[in-house]
This record gives sequence, C-alpha cells and structure tokens, in this order.
Amino acid sequence: MSIRLENVGIAVRDLEATIAFFTDLGLSVVGRDTVSGEWTDTAVGLDGNHANIAMLQTPDGAGQLELFEYIHPEAIETEPTLPNEIGMHRVAFSVDDLDEALAIAARHGCHPLRGVANYRDVYKLTYVRGPSGILVMLAQDLSRNPDRT
Repeated sequence: MSIRLENVGIAVRDLEATIAFFTDLGLSVVGRDTVSGEWTDTAVGLDGNHANIAMLQTPDGAGQLELFEYIHPEAIETEPTLPNEIGMHRVAFSVDDLDEALAIAARHGCHPLRGVANYRDVYKLTYVRGPSGILVMLAQDLSRNPDRT
C-alpha cells in the first residue's frame, strides 16, 4: 500500500479573507467550488453539509490546503487552539524571507505569538495567529540564506 498526504482541511469563518492571507504569502488558488448533497454528508459525516471550498497550493506543488466555509450547518465558533492543546496544531510553511512573510502577515493583522526564534542558527521561525485563529508556522532555513539571519 502506498500513501501520500493529499491536503490539510481547515474550516474558516471568512473564506475570502483567508484566501487573501494565504495567496499573499505565495500559495495559489487551484480550485473553488460549493459542495453539498448526499455524497458530502457521507464523506464528511455531517447531515446537510453545504460549504464553499477553495483548494490552495504551494508554489512547488507539494502542499495543499483545502479551506471551507460552512453555509449549513452553521459553523461553530471555538476558541483558537493553543500550541500545547491536543488536536490539530498548526500548518507550517518554509519561506525564503521570514521578514517579508511577517510583513505580509501583518498587513492581514496577523503577528507572531511571541517573537521570532532562532533554532541553532539553522532556522529562524515563529508562529502567527492567522485568519479564523489558524496557527501558522513560518520558518526560514538559514542554511539556504545564510546572509539573512
């Protein structure tokens, strides 16, 4: 049996704002749809499932996010997860320039939880709270850009 990661699905409160955040970071929209019906009820395990969805892809084509905004049933607001809570933790991206990525995030009102860390002069990284409270890790590999510490 072979297995590969298809995508990470994230329910959001504002699909357009979330698309804008991730596309500004460099992902591209590869598809959009509105889904409903028996097949979605069965696949998702939720009666009356009706959602607007968008599939986003990283520039290298290796990673995808499926964003969905529920039309029905009504989305349930939850508190944003904390880094130490059990369950879906975060989505992580490698970036060439962490400072540029943080400037883009800031234009969307998204800032580091605490600051920028340097892990053994190998990675410069941080977590930001993205749209709908999504934890997003941004990391710059310093071995690829040693002059950008």
